[in-house]
Amino acid sequence: MANPWAGEVEIWLDERPHVAKLTLGALAELEAELGAESMIALIERFEAGRFSSRDVIAVLVAGLRGGGWGGGVGEFNAAQFRGGPVQAAQLAALLLARAFRADGA
Repeated sequence: MANPWAGEVEIWLDERPHVAKLTLGALAELEAELGAESMIALIERFEAGRFSSRDVIAVLVAGLRGGGWGGGVGEFNAAQFRGGPVQAAQLAALLLARAFRADGA
């Protein structure tokens, strides 16, 4: 079970729950994957609703990897994701929010 106070989010793949967390290493991986000029720029894209499906998948995969999952984008795309595209975007935004909030909520 994910601990929101530790910045964690629960993501279901192939009918199994996984813990996702944007650790410092996961954030660095995310910046490199998206070629983001900064994490602030990425967060602003989400806040303004200007994110792409590639952004959403990259955030989710980085969070899953930060939580200990060994897969990558290919494995994520091949997995059955519970919740559909709207849920995916909401979880990606939640991961970003929890990574950058002092209280973790």
